[in-house]
Amino acid sequence: MRGSSIRCGMQSADPPGLDSRFNLIGESAVFLETLRLIRRMAAFDATVLIEGETGTGKELAARTLHYLSSRRDFPFIPINCGGLPDSLLESELFGHERGAFTDAKQATCGLVAQAERGTLFLDEVEAMSARAQVVLLRFLEDRQYRPVGGRHIVSGDVRIIASSNVDLEKLVQLGQFRRDLLFRFNILSLAMPPLRKRERDSVVLAEHFLQRFAAEYQRPAKRLHPDTIDWMAIHDWPGNVRELQNLILREFLLADQDTIRFSGTTETTGHGGPNVASLSEQTFKSAKAKALADFERAYLGNLLTKTCGNISLAARLARTDRSALNKLVKKYGLAGAQFRSSSN
Repeated sequence: MRGSSIRCGMQSADPPGLDSRFNLIGESAVFLETLRLIRRMAAFDATVLIEGETGTGKELAARTLHYLSSRRDFPFIPINCGGLPDSLLESELFGHERGAFTDAKQATCGLVAQAERGTLFLDEVEAMSARAQVVLLRFLEDRQYRPVGGRHIVSGDVRIIASSNVDLEKLVQLGQFRRDLLFRFNILSLAMPPLRKRERDSVVLAEHFLQRFAAEYQRPAKRLHPDTIDWMAIHDWPGNVRELQNLILREFLLADQDTIRFSGTTETTGHGGPNVASLSEQTFKSAKAKALADFERAYLGNLLTKTCGNISLAARLARTDRSALNKLVKKYGLAGAQFRSSSN
């Protein structure tokens, strides 16, 4: 990566304990401003709401906020809010005492207790059920809770960072999210910019990924062809940094040459992949069908990656019928099992 690229937006004089594992990399003005806000917010022990499209690095920002804060020596506990089952909600969050229910053979601390004196990261809060919103709101009001089966109220000393990839205000207007809960989250707000608005950061990131993959897979370094650089600068990147990283990894592993070359006129040429027919060579019907299939495949792949292959959760996030979504998953051969090792 270029020598001037920014890791976590910090120079050598940054606070102790910071290292490159956060991978918030970029040089654009809008991204550097985001990093400036992260530094400022890290100094205040207040709740933060991070909003941004899928793949923009919301969890990376949350981790950076934590490790730059006074809580850096204590746990950072992420929670996928869409994966919290209502039946085990209180037990997962607050823990339980021995004998609290049939399978409670021993006392277990919950996620809040695990994050004690650290940070609780609530990822994808838009996916919370109505009941989960009520339970969480009650805790956020005074940071107190009672473990399932317990007799005593416990105080939790945790900082809350929440994230969402949708506009929560719109969900409030639709009656799908509690306004009082949004108020609790939105004390400090941070918007992660989409990659298409970050000038040439896609090239900076791609060069960084190429260096990282060369070291990780112990293979010769590769470079970007000028045509590739030109295409990357104008591509919309609907999947943002995650889309870019996956694309560069695929091309790095499969390219026969030491130069990676692809553009908007080809699906992939670095490893001899087939050319995509130009629009003028297709009928309207076939072009439309292909565009729809490409969209459905990409959307489902991204959705299943987010939910680690959980079809029920995926259907809920997509706000569609589970059986209909499952049919599409089977249609494109996207077996849920292949995504179960994925994480956000």
